[in-house]
Amino acid sequence: MPELPEVETVRKTLKKLTVNKTIENITVFWPKIIKNPLEGEQFVDALKGETIIDVGRRGKFLIIYTGNFALVSHLRMEGKYGLYPKHEPFDKHTHVIFHFTDDTELRYRDVRKFGTMHLYKKGDEFLTEPLIGLGPEPFSEEFTKAYLAKKLEKTGRKVKTALLDQKLFVGLGNIYVDEALFRAGIHPERLASTLTKNEIAILHQEIVATLSEAVKKGGSTIRSYVNSQGEIGMFQLELFAYGRKGEDCKRCGTPLEKTTVGGRGTHYCPSCQKI
Repeated sequence: MPELPEVETVRKTLKKLTVNKTIENITVFWPKIIKNPLEGEQFVDALKGETIIDVGRRGKFLIIYTGNFALVSHLRMEGKYGLYPKHEPFDKHTHVIFHFTDDTELRYRDVRKFGTMHLYKKGDEFLTEPLIGLGPEPFSEEFTKAYLAKKLEKTGRKVKTALLDQKLFVGLGNIYVDEALFRAGIHPERLASTLTKNEIAILHQEIVATLSEAVKKGGSTIRSYVNSQGEIGMFQLELFAYGRKGEDCKRCGTPLEKTTVGGRGTHYCPSCQKI
């Protein structure tokens, strides 16, 4: 599933490709993707004639802004956007097409059909699901070492499970939690409440650094992630832990191990990340 760096990369690309384009019509082939309004015709009628003015992001959610509306989109496992000429053929996995007045189309393709779209009046998108209740952005002023320490000391969960909670703060998923914990030298099964102030300070530093570096590299290409122009991310070349079970640790040479934490496959170094 795309995490913050991948979604941020898609946001930047979509902004370049779609801002100032006017929606002439929308074709919805798979209505279940539209979660609000529940009637697909209302979704189409609301956006007809609207011009895209910006593309934002909140955590792992894209927000496509028009003059009057905010379209909140979650890519889930396989969702992808792409801009195409009007007459270029599309396949059976294309479920929503935004037809623009300049004879181009923004197409949403999703093999597993897990993605979602919520449409709200602009300004209302943060007042209800799925954006309400999300924690701060990891690059925000609110996400401080003190904030992280306060949240972790109150939970009885393992540190990896806690860091995956989007109500704690947004953007981290399985890949980047493993990476941040490795770089901080913290075992993913440590109880979050047992971390020292120094460990939390290092963890905070590595969370921000890992995500920052991944954004610069365009995210990680794991399974089938590409951005909306078909370009792959390159941060997977920098990974220390995720997906490297049995390979030598880049720091100490010990073979990396894999376990399950909170139902998620988890990679770590038993030497660098002692419990």
